[in-house]
Amino acid sequence: MDGIIFDVDGTLWDSTDVVAVAYNRILEAYTDRPTRVTSDDLKKLFGKPMDEIFAQLIPTYPKSEQLRLAELCFEQEDLELQKTPGREYPGLRETFRALAKKHPLFIVSNCQKGYIELFLEKTGLGDCVKDHLCFGETQTSKGQTILTLMKRNGLHSPVYVGDTRGDADACEEAGIPFVFAEYGFGDVEDPDYRISCLGELDRLF
Repeated sequence: MDGIIFDVDGTLWDSTDVVAVAYNRILEAYTDRPTRVTSDDLKKLFGKPMDEIFAQLIPTYPKSEQLRLAELCFEQEDLELQKTPGREYPGLRETFRALAKKHPLFIVSNCQKGYIELFLEKTGLGDCVKDHLCFGETQTSKGQTILTLMKRNGLHSPVYVGDTRGDADACEEAGIPFVFAEYGFGDVEDPDYRISCLGELDRLF
């Protein structure tokens, strides 16, 4: 194993309560969506590429308008998370610092540009992560984004830690083992490994 690649939402922290506030501010101001977005709604959607999320949130709107509103939501999300960061899962900082002494750490997410940077700023873990990449930069599937990060960092046998079926499918596409964070947002029946808390990673690797 020459590296550990992490998902963010549902794996390292949970920002859905705060993001729901941000999205609702924009959707209430600019759309006729009849119901509010909830944290539970976002838990079911997070992990998908951002364009797919907004296609599901406001499906009757043209693609161009979905993307315009998504950008407004991302701007509002950044403002809200600057004030109220996501809820870190127990042991995040200690586990990351312990792992970083033994393995190169990376992040790949289906999020927008700037989100991983905000996460690293708010958790103070920027010095532990060697590189990161997201859908907002690549506009490709998560599996292809993982492969892009692997290529530019010379990785041949990393593992990926995530919490959804989409993460497992991305690992299959990239040809790398999947570690299922079973405390997160999704359910995966047949992962290569599974953990019930972040601290188990230090013992697993």
